[in-house]
Amino acid sequence: HDKAKVSQDFINSVQGREDGKLILVTAINPTPAGEGKTTTTVGLGDGLNRIGKNAMICIREASLGPNFGMKGGAAGGGYAQVVPMEEMNLHFTGDFHAITSAHSLLSAMIDNHIYWGNEAEIDIRRVAWRRVVDMNDRALRQITASLGGVSNGFPRETGFDITVASEVMAILCLATDLKDLEKRLGDIIVAYRRDKTAVYCRDIKAEGAMTVLLKDAMQPNLVQTLENNPAFVHGGPFANIAHGCNSVIATKTALKVCDYVVTEAGFGADLGAEKFMNIKCRKAGIAPSAVVLVATVRAMKMNGGVAKADLGAENTDAVKSGCANLGRHIENVKSFGVPVVVAINHFVTDTEGEVQAVQDYCAEHGVEAVLSRHWELGSEGSAPLAEKVVEIVEGGSANFAPIYPDEMPLFEKIETIAKRIYRADEVLADNKIRNQLREWEEAGYGTLPVCMAKTQYSFSTDPSLRGAPTGHSVPVREVRLSAGAGFIVVVCGEIMTMPGLPRKPAAESIRLNDAGQIEGLF
Repeated sequence: HDKAKVSQDFINSVQGREDGKLILVTAINPTPAGEGKTTTTVGLGDGLNRIGKNAMICIREASLGPNFGMKGGAAGGGYAQVVPMEEMNLHFTGDFHAITSAHSLLSAMIDNHIYWGNEAEIDIRRVAWRRVVDMNDRALRQITASLGGVSNGFPRETGFDITVASEVMAILCLATDLKDLEKRLGDIIVAYRRDKTAVYCRDIKAEGAMTVLLKDAMQPNLVQTLENNPAFVHGGPFANIAHGCNSVIATKTALKVCDYVVTEAGFGADLGAEKFMNIKCRKAGIAPSAVVLVATVRAMKMNGGVAKADLGAENTDAVKSGCANLGRHIENVKSFGVPVVVAINHFVTDTEGEVQAVQDYCAEHGVEAVLSRHWELGSEGSAPLAEKVVEIVEGGSANFAPIYPDEMPLFEKIETIAKRIYRADEVLADNKIRNQLREWEEAGYGTLPVCMAKTQYSFSTDPSLRGAPTGHSVPVREVRLSAGAGFIVVVCGEIMTMPGLPRKPAAESIRLNDAGQIEGLF
């Protein structure tokens, strides 16, 4: 009654229809003040329906790790929410459990293969496939496995990533159907031999059983907003570690059944939007007609140097100072050839002068900033934003193109993103990393896009550098080949593929009340 899986038969039945228009919602770099990207995505979808358009939204599923850690939930807020919120933020339809299980099956089969004679000649020092769990658990980042004697296998170092960083998650979100899913799973590189040749998932014969485990998880989840508008909530790769977008199958299906599809990309536009454009759109053959860039007055003040405790007081000078971060994102998104509108997600503490300061700044940069009050008023509050988005889309000015071609060498792709999106002076990478990239190019992987893993809090790799920093360097610590997903992961700075819980986890406030209702999940 409150959620459904959409069958492949239905998806196949609508393929002859024309595509609707795709709208991407992205944001400035996140701050502790909050930006409300998902809330704006939901609000805009409701607003488009309110003004008579046939629209639906596509967002990601929530990971248990952040829910119990920093965020506490990811289904929107106020009157711009997707329901059932509690189920979406917890087990939902079990998709993440299926992904964890499929990943774990491959992990078990690799070690089992080694134990029973190692026919594929895996060098156990070069097993690339780590383990995953859908929880923030720093204690598992680096472990030693197979201890306890002969019957437990060959001891080796390994570690855990969070499920949303799994290549299986990325594959599920980029695959077009079950056949494509199985092929991509087979293409996963799990280890290397002593001669450094790759051992694939298909060499372990795991891809068939993994596909079986993912059969239902592959189908999009249909739910609705508080205003009874349809929403696909499917897939959930992290944006600072993976590519940060909901599934291709959900987005492309939505485009076949609606005139307007509103989707989001995780974290700031330097991560989510860049990967949406350079990875998802490139791989799926889709293109956005407009981009909505979410900002808040509170976040502008934080970028302007105001402490979180002082955000309630009016400070137009700090707003103006902090707008440099917004301006950088506007320029970056425009560089993909897509028109931009800024959505000022309204908070009750915002003053007219502060809102006007953001609008004036945006006008100077050739874009309009629209105040949106969807959290407080639902679609009534987001209707002005929806009107502006329709005006831009119907203007037909989008001329989308990724910012680098497929044939560009891998290291140059990394440099292009670092210099054009992050505004860094240089990329720092030792010879081991450069040689690894060259080896992958020689092996036929040179045309893959790159997926940058870096902090979401800054354009730089230093999370404390707010605003629009320049003159910084991007240190590349590690590169990983995700051959099944079809991209190279570039780990920059101190980013972790397994987050830890904060000093006071959100989990401390989550409980069942006497009525059996969940409290503290928001």
